[in-house]
Amino acid sequence: MKISKNYDLTKLNTFGISVSAKFFIEVHSETDLKELFNLPEFKQNKKIFLGGGSNVLFTKNFDGLVVLNKLKGIKILKAGKGLVFIKAMGGEIWHNLVMFAVNHEYWGIENLSLIPGTVGAAPMQNIGAYGAELRNVLENVEAYEVATGVKRIFSKEECELGYRDSVFKNKLKNKYFILAVTLKLSKIEKKNISYKVLKEYLEKNKTEANNPKNISDAVAFIRQSKLPDPKIIGNAGSFFKNVFLARRSLGEGEVKKKLEKLLEKYPDMPYFKEDETIKIPAGWLIEQCGPANGTSWKGHRVGNVGVHEKQALVLVNYGGATGEELMELANKITTSVREKFGLELVPEVNIV
Repeated sequence: MKISKNYDLTKLNTFGISVSAKFFIEVHSETDLKELFNLPEFKQNKKIFLGGGSNVLFTKNFDGLVVLNKLKGIKILKAGKGLVFIKAMGGEIWHNLVMFAVNHEYWGIENLSLIPGTVGAAPMQNIGAYGAELRNVLENVEAYEVATGVKRIFSKEECELGYRDSVFKNKLKNKYFILAVTLKLSKIEKKNISYKVLKEYLEKNKTEANNPKNISDAVAFIRQSKLPDPKIIGNAGSFFKNVFLARRSLGEGEVKKKLEKLLEKYPDMPYFKEDETIKIPAGWLIEQCGPANGTSWKGHRVGNVGVHEKQALVLVNYGGATGEELMELANKITTSVREKFGLELVPEVNIV
């Protein structure tokens, strides 16, 4: 295994931020991992694990070791009774796994087509889109504990998956290297077309959605029409999470009171009831605010950074931007939403 010094990370983060790592190494196998855990550069430095670099914002050079997960492989573990269990290694491109399932006509992750990044990042974020989330199909996660090099299998429950959240982003952050993920998919039709935009697209194009590919193709078309390609313009997809008013944290009476107060002032505000919470689209909130009265953040540009013209949740690097510039813009957006709505935006991306 070769450790590189002062390694350029520009092409390893989809924002295209020009930063470097003090040390850098690629891991291609479990044997590599075991060797890695014994290296002095690994033991003596802070470290970060990268996959596709699609959910990270570097604000400065990383004074430690960056480990790139390059473990590849997708295989069927077992199948029967309408179910199939698929194991994918953490360095696999997520969309390649989706295509594997779609081509075999396995149901469960077709709504998650074209989500950027690798399989290893999927449980960290509990990735989700168009009415589906990873937690709907996750069976388990295999990971190595960084401190001991001991392998552990996390059940879905132990992963503590929440909205764009997991145990790996909180109390176990940077403590485990995700080796592989096992999914439980269906061989029997189990389509999910409840999401409004997806349903409308299928109806408009008179698509029956009688196989996973129909839905995957629809999702891919919608994503490509609304979200910028990181290969063309630097971005990490949705920068902010949607806003949730949760009964467990506010209390049922307070949630109702806060929602009524917001609707009284902003009757056109969209919201959705999900279990015991109220979800308010962060994109809509951002569109209603701006750098000055009568303006919107959507489509706004400041130097090398800006908010995408088609999706207010997406911050972009027009070229040559620094992580600090993007964070400055993000903080201004957060402040304006807080001042106008009394709601707090939380970044979905990992800030380093």
